[in-house]
Amino acid sequence: MAGKIKTIYICNQCGYESAKWYGCCPGCGEWNSMEEDVRSPEQQKASAKPVKTVFAQTINEISAEDEIRFKTGMTELDRVLGGGIVKGSLVLLSGDPGIGKSTILLQICEHLGKNLRVLYVTGEESARQIKLRAKRLGVRTDNLYIMCQTDVQSICEYIKSDKPDLIIVDSIQTMNVSEISSSPGSVTQVRESTNMYMHCAKDLGIPTIIVGHVNKDGNIAGPKVLEHIVDCVLYFEGERHLSYRILRAVKNRYGSTNEIGVFEMMDKGLVEVPNPSLMLISGKPKNTAGTCIACVMEGSRPILAEVQALVVASSYGNARRMATGFDYNRMSMLLAVLEKRAGFFMNNCDAYINVVGGLRLDEPATDLSVALAMISSFKDTPIRDDTLVIGEIGLGGEIRSVSNCEQRIKEAERLGFNRCIIPKHNFKTLSDGFKGNIEIVGANNVNEAFEAAI
Repeated sequence: MAGKIKTIYICNQCGYESAKWYGCCPGCGEWNSMEEDVRSPEQQKASAKPVKTVFAQTINEISAEDEIRFKTGMTELDRVLGGGIVKGSLVLLSGDPGIGKSTILLQICEHLGKNLRVLYVTGEESARQIKLRAKRLGVRTDNLYIMCQTDVQSICEYIKSDKPDLIIVDSIQTMNVSEISSSPGSVTQVRESTNMYMHCAKDLGIPTIIVGHVNKDGNIAGPKVLEHIVDCVLYFEGERHLSYRILRAVKNRYGSTNEIGVFEMMDKGLVEVPNPSLMLISGKPKNTAGTCIACVMEGSRPILAEVQALVVASSYGNARRMATGFDYNRMSMLLAVLEKRAGFFMNNCDAYINVVGGLRLDEPATDLSVALAMISSFKDTPIRDDTLVIGEIGLGGEIRSVSNCEQRIKEAERLGFNRCIIPKHNFKTLSDGFKGNIEIVGANNVNEAFEAAI
């Protein structure tokens, strides 16, 4: 008699398994995260395999040779990866549809193909589609091999026999293990497929890059354990209607998670932006009220961005607030501080904040620049075009000190700014020789900063 097929429910956030469906996962408390999965008798008996003999070694017996990294030919991508693709690593690249994931992977094949044999496994496109896109991007290497296949077991057998130098899988949601009866893209299929690629990467020392889709909330689709399996998680950010893309490392076992890479989508693919500060502040209007230059630290890189504010009298009973690229709750707090501590009454005014270029300012050091942009628009008084503003605002209206102040000032000086407004505490700690290169003004509160900026 054939074995009975078992139906279970798995949480796509934490991997919790249950025999019945729950609206709220008992494991992590997430709502509507339980997904149905069907297991055949063969899968249920998989745990009955013979136990292998294992060994352990002391830490001193393990080789301490330098890790091997493959350069991708893109400086921005290498920076985010920590210096290149590590041999035997498993990298997950995710982002919104049409953001440029497949494009950048096909572009790096041209450089990597000079010395490495690259296997490009696709489950979404045909070989002809890959060829047409490679022709448009100028990819003509003879060391790029295309495989249109979705069966992970067959792919892994080919990898073990052919042993390519680099593997690219586009995408993991289309892959399936034939022994598992659930459909491709399900929690079990994604998890088991990733596990098989991980074992291939570690056992054979082949670096593997897999593409992952995102759900409607912007998170990586599939179980949360997918991010724990891989060594590095890269995420593409940016709006589809804007040409600029930001590549960020959410997890990286071989480098920092604070670095970002900036790219621009052109006709022939993604192009690196080596100086994002100049890109973000180019085209700034002259002598216009409501604009101010801020500086945010992305890892070890200071990036200048233009903050725009528009404060107008409200036509309705309740004033409207809107923020793009800046936290809405932080904006509301700054408006309350400006009214209570600085004497700028904007409770009957609509306020809008926009950060140019699609960059998001999450650092408190940008508080002062946002506040001065709103005051400038409210009073219709422009802030000097050659002025950079740095500082965190407290609830008492005081300007608090920020980190990496000297690096921010050096970036402003390099881009031609002549004046910088910083917190008073940071001004006292600057070296004497540093103060002579650019005019630096220390401010204790918002009113002092605004008087110095106009």
